[in-house]
Amino acid sequence: MSGNIFTPGPTTNTVRGANGQVLTVPKDWSLLPPGDAGLTRRVKAAGDHWVVQEKKGRRTFSHGVWAPTDTIDRIRAELESERSTEGYAKRKDADARRREKVQGEYVEDFHGAVLTFLNFHPSHAELAQRLARAVTDHATPVGSGTVARTKRIPVEQRAEAAVIAWLRHQTTGYDDMVIPRIKGERREVRRMLAQRSKELLSRYRRGESSSKDCPLQKALSGH
Repeated sequence: MSGNIFTPGPTTNTVRGANGQVLTVPKDWSLLPPGDAGLTRRVKAAGDHWVVQEKKGRRTFSHGVWAPTDTIDRIRAELESERSTEGYAKRKDADARRREKVQGEYVEDFHGAVLTFLNFHPSHAELAQRLARAVTDHATPVGSGTVARTKRIPVEQRAEAAVIAWLRHQTTGYDDMVIPRIKGERREVRRMLAQRSKELLSRYRRGESSSKDCPLQKALSGH
């Protein structure tokens, strides 16, 4: 069963297969915890291993990889040797600069897409900039897990979804709502709140005047 994916078993040295069968981990194996992608990748490529994952809601969390202890120790030593060289340090630095550049470009592209979606009347241009920056700062950090980080939909759709999500959490009582655990109920609540947020945005697109009591004004008071 090399390379198969399991869920955690009932005890620390067991795993559970997709068919529900509980297997005991071989005595000469160790659990490599998540966190070092390079080490994990090499251990998995080296041969026998069991990947342990657990799904919670829509997200899947890694519990690490079981593999022969001597394999993990050998590859870890090899990697430590490689990572101690000057050449490795230079590559890491270059990679970091490249990622930073790509991230910076994406943040600005996303910010522009948010502004385009908002399309506020010129009289509310300053407010549009503040809202776009607040949404962008929240949605674009690497690892944030927000819709802005997905590549499955165009950036224009990501921008719209991020704005609506930000408004839902910042201008409505959604976070404090007690929503019945009925299938489709939460989706319906989110749809209703999204419509309310779109109506709020429409007023600013038309250039209507606003007051300090406006939920958007209140939400952006600290930005």
